[in-house]
Amino acid sequence: MAGKTNAVRLVQQAKIPCRESFYEFDEKDLNGNHAAAIFADALAKGIEFDVAGAFEGMHHTVLTESMIPWYRGAKTSLDDFYHANGWFPALAEGEKESVKEVNSFENRQAVAVTLAASYDDWCIAQLAREAGREEDYRFHIERSFNYRHLFNTQTGFFHPKNAEGEFIQPFDYIFSGGTGARAYYDENNAWTYIWDVHHNIADLIALFGSKERFTAKLDELFKQGLTTSKWQYYAKLPDSSGGVGQYVMGNEPSFHIPYLYCYAGEPWKTQKRVRMLMESWFRNDLMGICGDEDGGGMSAFYVFSAMGFYPVTAGLPYYVIGSPLFDEVEITLDNGNTFRVVAENNSKENKYIQSATLNGKPYTKTYFSHEDILAGGELHLKMGNRPNKTWGVGADAVPPSEGSAINLMK
Repeated sequence: MAGKTNAVRLVQQAKIPCRESFYEFDEKDLNGNHAAAIFADALAKGIEFDVAGAFEGMHHTVLTESMIPWYRGAKTSLDDFYHANGWFPALAEGEKESVKEVNSFENRQAVAVTLAASYDDWCIAQLAREAGREEDYRFHIERSFNYRHLFNTQTGFFHPKNAEGEFIQPFDYIFSGGTGARAYYDENNAWTYIWDVHHNIADLIALFGSKERFTAKLDELFKQGLTTSKWQYYAKLPDSSGGVGQYVMGNEPSFHIPYLYCYAGEPWKTQKRVRMLMESWFRNDLMGICGDEDGGGMSAFYVFSAMGFYPVTAGLPYYVIGSPLFDEVEITLDNGNTFRVVAENNSKENKYIQSATLNGKPYTKTYFSHEDILAGGELHLKMGNRPNKTWGVGADAVPPSEGSAINLMK
């Protein structure tokens, strides 16, 4: 994380004029070009830096370097396939790997790579737009929809495809992919990666066909059993800790998931799930942390959620409202302003928002902006023990995502 933060700082100081150097700031662990999200979020939050230089670096990286997990080097035949077709090709179970750069343990992670690359392109598109590079913006924003290539409308999962464009069959959405499901996903199975479209939740809902189908799948995530004994399950998926059904509290790809109900008009379910997860998996005992802390990610989930909100999409200046643990939280800002979150009548049972005001005015949105925090003020939530299914359900209450760009792909 320090290296990624330093990348922004060095761009601010104009110490990295050459685009080739940006690759140094994206460690080739796991999958995805994580530096792109750091730059996009810095832009969204009003941090000044050389946006054009950052764009050049990210643009160069994604087109010339390999996306193969845990491999650092020039693009390969797999990357060329992705750039030409829009998905990372997968192998069938037991099929021999032919690309020497693929790590024998980490494998291709074909779905995870495709989803991460889609998000990376969206982040880079934000830089391009700010830099006035309209043609490059359209190039990257169109690529940000590449996740669509792998969505199986029959099952509601992101499903790996081979180089011929056929879904890999037979397929088990819990266990296919070997240890950590790494042939297709990364440490977690297909249930976790359904929701890995951070930049375009609106379009993900559209892929399901309706908000009702989307939330039904979310409900199923938290209820779906292991389908085998615990020791067999965790022998295959050892990083899937902190489980609630097939939801994995103990690993980063899951952190944003309970907040997605707000995008589909059922914010009371976000309030219920977030409280349950904090109370179940972040306790003052041996179960105080349910997975790999990884640079503070899990603590950040808890701190944000305990305050009552969470940044679902790095690169957008918005926070989605959950259910605060504290009666009052005060954030003192460097500009001298103070932002407060007050939860009136708050308790373990009273976890549901009944009504809200922002700076004294009635507020029905399920999110607020970074500007709201910087300006100072107060978000006041009245809490109760029963869900208010009329609060936060209007069309204007839904948190923003890239759904407005959907026509680019039609």
